[in-house]
Amino acid sequence: MSQTATQGTPQIKSRIGAILRATSGNFLEQFDFFLFGFYAPVISKAFFPSENETAALLNTFGVFWLGALMRPVGAIVLGAYIDRIGRRQGLIVTLAIMALGTVIITICPTYATIGVAAPILVLIGRLVQGFSAGVELGGVSVYLSEIATPGNRGFYTSFQSSSQQVAIFLASLLGLVLSAAMPETAIMAWGWRIPFFVGCLIIPLIFILRRSLEETPEFLAMKKHPTANEVFASALANWRIVILGMMLAVMTTVTFYFVTVYTPSFVEKVLQLPKRDALQVTMMVAVTNFIWNPIGGALSDRIGRKPVLLAITALSLVTAYPALAWLTADPTFGKLVIVGMMFSMYFGVYSGTMLGALVEIVPAHVRTTCFSLAFALAAGLFGTFTPFAATGLVALTGNKASPGFWLMCAAACGMTAALAIYRGGKTIAVQDAVAA
Repeated sequence: MSQTATQGTPQIKSRIGAILRATSGNFLEQFDFFLFGFYAPVISKAFFPSENETAALLNTFGVFWLGALMRPVGAIVLGAYIDRIGRRQGLIVTLAIMALGTVIITICPTYATIGVAAPILVLIGRLVQGFSAGVELGGVSVYLSEIATPGNRGFYTSFQSSSQQVAIFLASLLGLVLSAAMPETAIMAWGWRIPFFVGCLIIPLIFILRRSLEETPEFLAMKKHPTANEVFASALANWRIVILGMMLAVMTTVTFYFVTVYTPSFVEKVLQLPKRDALQVTMMVAVTNFIWNPIGGALSDRIGRKPVLLAITALSLVTAYPALAWLTADPTFGKLVIVGMMFSMYFGVYSGTMLGALVEIVPAHVRTTCFSLAFALAAGLFGTFTPFAATGLVALTGNKASPGFWLMCAAACGMTAALAIYRGGKTIAVQDAVAA
């Protein structure tokens, strides 16, 4: 074996280890977020009791969305902290805040036990989680982009999203095991808390992994780290980049929350299929999402971000509603798998491309803040609103396929942003960043 190959092996192992340590916090975030969505019907009865089942479910998804509205606040406050102090320390702080919100929701007594204090505590837990999540994804994406090898930034950053799919898969698997091992009445009464407790038990391991992170060479090479005021001023000056970045990320967040958080309720309440079907399809989607993300990132490294972004948004724009109309007309497990795999491909390839694109269009010295703010706005205003919007559309229109219109709007946002960003030979965002 050559000396170059011998030296390359430890470097590869080191980079894989860095990716695992950096993305570990994403696991906790998505593990808990998915559980909240999957057990939304149960949570609605435990914390938001109502004679109207749809109203209770809307209240639950409303709290889920309100927590996400804290994302932009977290993106600005914690993003400025990470851009000033460093990637490693910032990712440890965000994990601690996320863990606090997870514990609050896990141990919160029900409405029957403590009355109105129960939904208030759940809301506080979601607000804390949303505050942390506002910068978790951005901080990890920036970290991965700054340790990427030349020409592979899209591939490296795609693992931020891929790591979330591991959490979705394990949460689905745990739900499937519980459904098989426990009667529905026991799950409704207390069994739904078991997966949340599992998430709490994982927290110490994730802290150990995060504490072993090394600071990125790119951050260490910066001659000057901006103050908080300078970060805020620069983010404000580059508002056009943030808005375009938000529009670019809308397609990712809406599709993701549709195929993961909303799908279990959609399958059970709208399609009237067994809960087991929802779990099985969600597990399949998590696996294919994990595969499609790095494929999308690597493909965009080779042929460019623009063609991939435009191709996927165009496909989603013309197929989202017809696919759901076909599924809802005569729901079967086979149809559910086909439609789920289609949306999984759209999400994975687009997300793997979009993350690399978003890192590249924001100014380097405030990269975490601008990236996180753009993504937080997309997730807070559109992505996490998806379960609420989809439930409301079905209730208002009586059209079971109507969530497809929401997906089409997201695709239109992504396409418009990609055309605006990549017009001409250079991106508008890079020009604005230099001018700023």
